Amino acid sequence: MLQLVDTHTHLYLEDFDADREQLLQQAEAAGIQSFYLPNIDEDSIEALLRLEADHPETCFAMMGLHPCSVKENYQEQLRTMESWLAKRTFVGIGEIGLDFYWDTTYVKEQQQVFERQIAMAGDAGLPIIIHSREAMDACIDTIQRLQKGKLKGIFHCFGGDAVQAKRIADLGFLMGIGGVITYKKSGLDQEVKTIAMEHLVLETDAPYLSPVPHRGKRNEPAYLKVIAQALADAKELSLEETARITSANALKLFGR
Repeated sequence: MLQLVDTHTHLYLEDFDADREQLLQQAEAAGIQSFYLPNIDEDSIEALLRLEADHPETCFAMMGLHPCSVKENYQEQLRTMESWLAKRTFVGIGEIGLDFYWDTTYVKEQQQVFERQIAMAGDAGLPIIIHSREAMDACIDTIQRLQKGKLKGIFHCFGGDAVQAKRIADLGFLMGIGGVITYKKSGLDQEVKTIAMEHLVLETDAPYLSPVPHRGKRNEPAYLKVIAQALADAKELSLEETARITSANALKLFGR
């Protein structure tokens, strides 16, 4: 049976409140066996942990502050993240990183928050999930500077070029491939041909970035199979082999 791992999904958001259980059943039928849930900010924690509690065998929570949530109260938000990391175990630190697309008001603070959360991950021995919109090189540079052989994780929603992919792989990080690989103008289907499968994992980022033919609509967990098939086609592999390798990469990273 096909077994896929969604390394990045926000299934706890209110977008799924009306039909979450049905979608999870559909995803299971499509072969998705586990879902990794990056946090956004302090307001999303309650729903995140509730979903994990409802599905402890398949849904796994991370803790982190998203760069787009870095505002004037970032110190308070960081203390909240730290307090939760002290209370219980999480599978990773995320979603963290840099976003220079939506708002550059707090770029300096974003960098500080990114580095502080990287330090948290280093102390806890946890992987990090990196958001890098219009900031790929800045994120890679930061990891390179702070790596010291301890850091590991995923560059979520990878959409970079071959040079950036090599830098990420050389740092021991993985690249998350999502719905963008199905967008003709993205060129990602060509870029992944230069990246070894050992550096790739799959993700939906649901409810965002739905793959073709669902683009523009709510992304759903079962659509991971569409993404997996697109990667398989680009790499000239079978769907089963693509699922096997990407799932093994994900489970190794998260220690499962």
